[in-house]
Amino acid sequence: MTQHTHTPHPPVLVRRRPGLQSVPTQQDLIVPKPGTITLEQETISVARAQEAAEHQARVELIQRLGVPTGPDDLMDQFADHLAEKTGMLYGFVNIFLGVQTFVGLHNPSPDSGHLILGRSMSRDHGWCPAVVKRKRALPLPDVHASPRFSGNAVVDAVGIRSYFGVPLIFEGIVLGTVCTIDPEARPRTDARRLLGVVKDEGAEVLDALTSGAATR
Repeated sequence: MTQHTHTPHPPVLVRRRPGLQSVPTQQDLIVPKPGTITLEQETISVARAQEAAEHQARVELIQRLGVPTGPDDLMDQFADHLAEKTGMLYGFVNIFLGVQTFVGLHNPSPDSGHLILGRSMSRDHGWCPAVVKRKRALPLPDVHASPRFSGNAVVDAVGIRSYFGVPLIFEGIVLGTVCTIDPEARPRTDARRLLGVVKDEGAEVLDALTSGAATR
């Protein structure tokens, strides 16, 4: 009896065509595929592009007007007057650049026991970023009365309870803010007067900045 040797057949390789592994379902059709942009991502992208455009316009206007981008004696005087008129510990003329830049600054006296602030702060801290974004004044006689504004790095670091700020707007562009802060809350009945003082001081500051008086 002759014994036959069985030669195995080579394996058959089945190649799958890309994208045809399964029939797409309705759910597959509505789930964003890699590389696509969702509505939420598009909204964020548009917001960032708008913010970048506003920042560039601000920088160009600051350069054209010759607005100070560092400590300025006249702006410091405005900050002093603001703190004196409102009775609050801190006063600021804040120019919005890569960081918040306090070209005008009033601190409490060194022996007061209160924190002495520097000339700059992150653009994410404090309440001035909200003023710049909304292009409207923001009175906060007690920051803890508003959950939206209660959680803040400045509250934790400096212990601030009250804030009054107004935007500095020229040619439709926000250059920065004029504001005042204090570790004590203020009565709501006094909020209108305090905001009025800050608005009046802001108008004088804007006039000085746009006329070039601050750098003379």
